[in-house]
Amino acid sequence: MTASIPPSSETAPGEIARHHAEHWHGSNRIVIWILVVWFSVSLGGSILFRDFLDATFPKVGGAPFGFWMAQQGSILLFVILLIVYRSLMNRLDHRHGLEDHA
Repeated sequence: MTASIPPSSETAPGEIARHHAEHWHGSNRIVIWILVVWFSVSLGGSILFRDFLDATFPKVGGAPFGFWMAQQGSILLFVILLIVYRSLMNRLDHRHGLEDHA
């Protein structure tokens, strides 16, 4: 990835369009990766690997580990994904000069 210079009043319209396209592409890439992780953990933890998780890991709170991952573990991961998404988007916005100064 290359760092972009934020658009200014002296920037050509074509340069501004390229700058916005780079930001949009980076934003889409982040969203796609977050969704891939979310889908993989949701499907894998609760359906595909449930028997493996139950046999490999000890019970958590009296419930099999696969069941726990499908219920509470995936929720914890979703919260972590929200934090990661926010961090990555803030970094992308900063790289493109689009920080929120609120």
